[in-house]
Amino acid sequence: MNKIDSIVELKNPKFVVPVKINYTQNGKQKEWEAVKTIDCVSILLYHKEKQAFILVKQLRIPVLYANEEDGMTYELCAGLIDKDASDVQIAKEEILEECGYDVPVENLQKITSFYPSVGISGTKQILYYAECDDGMKVSEGGGLEEEEIEVIYLPINKAKEFMFDESYQKTPGLLMAFYWFFDNILTQ
Repeated sequence: MNKIDSIVELKNPKFVVPVKINYTQNGKQKEWEAVKTIDCVSILLYHKEKQAFILVKQLRIPVLYANEEDGMTYELCAGLIDKDASDVQIAKEEILEECGYDVPVENLQKITSFYPSVGISGTKQILYYAECDDGMKVSEGGGLEEEEIEVIYLPINKAKEFMFDESYQKTPGLLMAFYWFFDNILTQ
């Protein structure tokens, strides 16, 4: 059972920096609380032979903190842009690390970028699409040792039902990526 043991105010945060922003809008001084975070990449992976999306299921502590019952989320493969490498190279590395597929960089197609948490953060997420098959599988994936990622294969014929089933905690980027797939790939 996953549970929160304690909450401590951060003094020297590593990935998120809480800030109070003083600004002027239409001549009136205002303030806003936000967090400075790191941009990221996410990848919609489609397994051609299985006719399934490859998702990751993992514990997200802020989700557990928010609902106090279940912090497991269903997400696209994703990672922080926290090193000196191109966005597409980081996307390739995240696919290998989290899902176990060695997808060539040239097979990654940029879909778009967007801002998923505009009320609290200006973090940008860059969304890619890639297809894979069993010949590209080199490991079981699962992420880094501390991540405990479960690789999930969601058949595309179940994806629309999944999108609107509120019993699955999922990200808006995942929903947007599915819509893109149904409008751009499945119609071809």
